[in-house]
Amino acid sequence: MRTQVGIVGAGPAGLVLSHLLAAHGIHSVVLELHAQPYVEARVRAGVLEQGTVDLLDECGVGERMHQQGLVHDGIELRFDRTSHRIGFGELTGGRRIMLYGQQEVVKDLIAARLAAGGDVRFEVSNVSLDGIESDRPTIRFEHEGRSDELQCDFVAGCDGFHGVCRDTIPPGALTTYQRDYPFGWLGILAEAPPSADELIYTYTERGFALLSMRSPSISRLYLQVDPAEEMENWSDRRIWDELHTRFAIDGDWSLTEGPVLEKGITAMRSYVVEPMRHARLFLAGDAAHIVPPTGAKGMNLAVADVAVLAEALSDFYQSGSETGLDCYSATALRRVWRAQHFSWWMTSMLHRFPDDDPYQMQLQLSQLRYTVSSPAAATSLAENYVGLPKV
Repeated sequence: MRTQVGIVGAGPAGLVLSHLLAAHGIHSVVLELHAQPYVEARVRAGVLEQGTVDLLDECGVGERMHQQGLVHDGIELRFDRTSHRIGFGELTGGRRIMLYGQQEVVKDLIAARLAAGGDVRFEVSNVSLDGIESDRPTIRFEHEGRSDELQCDFVAGCDGFHGVCRDTIPPGALTTYQRDYPFGWLGILAEAPPSADELIYTYTERGFALLSMRSPSISRLYLQVDPAEEMENWSDRRIWDELHTRFAIDGDWSLTEGPVLEKGITAMRSYVVEPMRHARLFLAGDAAHIVPPTGAKGMNLAVADVAVLAEALSDFYQSGSETGLDCYSATALRRVWRAQHFSWWMTSMLHRFPDDDPYQMQLQLSQLRYTVSSPAAATSLAENYVGLPKV
């Protein structure tokens, strides 16, 4: 079997790349380890930057997103039992965010790709890459009970942190940067109308909390906890009690409860490998980088990666120029490191660390007060949150 670009992974990165390539007349095949229902049900990120929304519109998959997504023009920072709003529109020239679950984005992308006759193969196994340093790399895999191989001009590794593509790159060819944070997020999905119109980021002596939402009837809420904490120690009642405590303010506001539909604890890390290319293999999304979710950048970075890669591949097939391909890693990494810094900054400002003392807490409170009172500081937060233009 032959294609121009072999794509490993049917998450947002791989599916958006396949759409963008098709728009340029470039053929691709997408190989996915899991079954289609599983891929479409994975609950992940839900905040889309303005640029991500625009790109999904360009791909022709934005109709349901605009019907069901929630447009937000700001966020709330809550500390000292007081709420402070950071408005995006007036600080960023009208840019905003959209709350629309990653699994919904994936559903839309898969439906559109299959309707257009795209080749997306689910439940493949034993995937391996060969010849990535040649001009004819090969992806070997098993599908529907038989062994097969896909010959490509290029391979896009969009298969996540635990995928096979990054590990195919020879030892010593990549530099790894990593930071593990000494806390995790206990997240719940609750059948409860959101208690606010916009996201609330809360800093307290007891730790961080976040109020988000997935629809007018479904809330998504998070608590900072020890990453080694056992989920069995957190009954629904204990979770709601802790949420009430951390979100409490001096004023007329209350947290709406409801049945807990899902809950789990996620560890937090920052991770980057450089370069994001080795010969004919290009890494994108979580295969190359992970950010803590505080800055809401994960899926947006994946989409930004493949937008750069699709443009570079288009230039190659149209003119034979490899300039874009040669610059892909450096171009993508500029945005990656900006997002890494923003995510680290938000995480460090809003979370309690195990070795924090009263001095450190006062520094965090000082940063929060400055952020909500200084137009320059608020603008910096807003610009990064809604997504910077190409960097």
